[in-house]
Amino acid sequence: MYDFSAVYIPESLEQALRMKHDHPQARILAGGSDILIQVREGRLAGIEVISIQALDELRGVTLEDDGTVLIRPLTSFSHVSSDPVIRRCVPVLGEAVDQVGGPQIRNIGTIGGNICNGVTSADSAATLKALDAELEISSVGGTRRLPYAEFNLGAGKVDLKADEILTGIRIPRDSWENTFGHYIKYSQRRAMDIATLGCSANVRLSKNKRKIERFRLAFGVAAPVPIRAFSAEAVANGSLISSELIENIAQAALKDVNPRSSWRASKEFRQHLIAELTRRATRAAIEKAGGTL
Repeated sequence: MYDFSAVYIPESLEQALRMKHDHPQARILAGGSDILIQVREGRLAGIEVISIQALDELRGVTLEDDGTVLIRPLTSFSHVSSDPVIRRCVPVLGEAVDQVGGPQIRNIGTIGGNICNGVTSADSAATLKALDAELEISSVGGTRRLPYAEFNLGAGKVDLKADEILTGIRIPRDSWENTFGHYIKYSQRRAMDIATLGCSANVRLSKNKRKIERFRLAFGVAAPVPIRAFSAEAVANGSLISSELIENIAQAALKDVNPRSSWRASKEFRQHLIAELTRRATRAAIEKAGGTL
């Protein structure tokens, strides 16, 4: 049994937003793969929840007229990875969420819940940051858009006000067109394990495939929140592809991170991973884009 003080079940997004306005302390229940565990363990015992599981209007992936990939937050990980729009436009995101937990978790867990939890180890987070994703956040007062880069406020804290619900994840055309990415998750086990470190890189190459025109690099578990590696990006953008460049990118990435020691790994080991996964993810992204080293 789960210890809830109240469960509200809206029949539409409009009703859900009204419930969130009237019950600002209520937690949003999407897939439940995180919240239900915390309730059962007693950490969230007695909470109010608003279950939005039945709201199909918050589920699915579409390609808008301007080329924006719009992902609704209730889309499960398995549906993200199998969706034809994701496979055609941002396959790296599908590859990233395919590394979440096991099949059961991927079938029930949602991409919206994954980023709203605010944890640095979220497998979708680094890739969405590397793709310059933008969030749609709604309340009864309307909808605002926020760069995902600004969403994480601190460990486990995100920029969602008490009366707001995440209603969309947008990836602009300029972030995916002619762009190729690669995500690497390092963990102690190949499945059903939280990332010790996650690294996502994507590149857009020049027509002759010799120069990096646009480079993005982001990490999970390299800091209290998922982060972009802006120093590494500055080194890469506009540079000719070479083994020396890959090494310079890896060393620059170490300037952007702030890993900590935990029972999973020491700070020093995570720093080693940051440099090595940067090398591997960058090389793989370049090769996917048609470049050679």
